[in-house]
Amino acid sequence: MSYADVAASGPKQSAEESHYSRAPAQPSVERSDDSVSSLVDVDSPHVSSVPSDFEQQSVKTDTQAERIEFENKAKEASKEAAHQAEVAKDKAKEKAKKDAHIAKKNADNPVVLGNVVTVGILGTVLGVGAYRKYAANELSWKVVGAWAGVVGLFAVGDYYVSNYFFQKYPPKK
Repeated sequence: MSYADVAASGPKQSAEESHYSRAPAQPSVERSDDSVSSLVDVDSPHVSSVPSDFEQQSVKTDTQAERIEFENKAKEASKEAAHQAEVAKDKAKEKAKKDAHIAKKNADNPVVLGNVVTVGILGTVLGVGAYRKYAANELSWKVVGAWAGVVGLFAVGDYYVSNYFFQKYPPKK
């Protein structure tokens, strides 16, 4: 037997009881055009009414005015940042051209050639060695850290050796 069958077999409600069995109807709100004549700015710290030409105003609240002012400042800042980025880009292009020119001038310097060859060989050896360790499942952070230290020591040694040889073979500016 279902719950519905058991409930249906019980005593019937009287008219008075059935009146209380449902919620009373909600009162309806009357709408009129007079209700919008005085709108409240909820963002202000106090309640105030607005002028009758409120709907024709382009900026209706203080918060909206602040937002528009903030957006205008942001646009100005964006234009300034774009200008600064353009200037920095031009400077970077000039520096790259200058550095490329210096690299071309010093392409026959034995110190520069020695450093290029040494860095290429070191990169190849480290890459092949790291791949072999990885393939053998022996590559760990400890091994990587140790080799990073070796590379750092090599860089310091190369700096001093290069400075010594640059005294004999100075770079062209």
